[in-house]
Amino acid sequence: MLIITADDLGLDKQVTDRILSSFSMQRISSASAMVFMKDTMRAAESAAELNLEVGLHLNFTLPFSASNVSSKLKAHQNAISSYLLSSKFGQLIYNPFLRDSFYFVFRAQQEEFYRLYGKNPNFYNGHHHMHLCSNIILSNLLPRQVPVRRTFTFNWGEKDPLDILYRRILDHFINYRYISTDYFYSLSALMELETLQKFITLSRIKNVEIMVHPNRDREFIYIQSNEYFKLLNLTKVGNFKEITRT
Repeated sequence: MLIITADDLGLDKQVTDRILSSFSMQRISSASAMVFMKDTMRAAESAAELNLEVGLHLNFTLPFSASNVSSKLKAHQNAISSYLLSSKFGQLIYNPFLRDSFYFVFRAQQEEFYRLYGKNPNFYNGHHHMHLCSNIILSNLLPRQVPVRRTFTFNWGEKDPLDILYRRILDHFINYRYISTDYFYSLSALMELETLQKFITLSRIKNVEIMVHPNRDREFIYIQSNEYFKLLNLTKVGNFKEITRT
């Protein structure tokens, strides 16, 4: 099965409109929503009208832009963001001094999602993939047995061996504790038709998630094309609710 997820729903009006349009045209099958952002409320209302599957796009690095963000929440997120973006190892190293901040910011976003959508997220992922940072994973903040986005899929030789080893270990943990797809790719890396067709063919026998950012003009134009739409007809396109634990 192929799951095509558009990220950043609710970030602003343009992003929301492009995601909703893409879903209406059957170019995507799910979306991950940001909360406490400019277009969060309208995005939630529109997604419900379209019966769009929505997950929580956890945000620890991009400043909240909505008007209902408390100074306390901003302060905690700023502390987290400063740490995570200070070096490339911020995501990897658990910071015990930020334990309470991570908990507060995570819970605030989860509760806001429930307030807006009237239900828990169908799945979880994160802005800049920070939902997989050590402070989130080692603190067990994500609910168990729910769909969670895995790391990008790479074969041996495509990246540094230590990088791939870390990803394999983290993916093993995700598969043990949560529910996930078998493979995960970004559309921006698959935009040659032959390359995309290869991974769409793979989705006939495996669960594959492809991440899309319709706010990027190149990706938005690509998923509107007839060639892209024809490729989707080569496989089953579904969503996270259809993934069962094996």
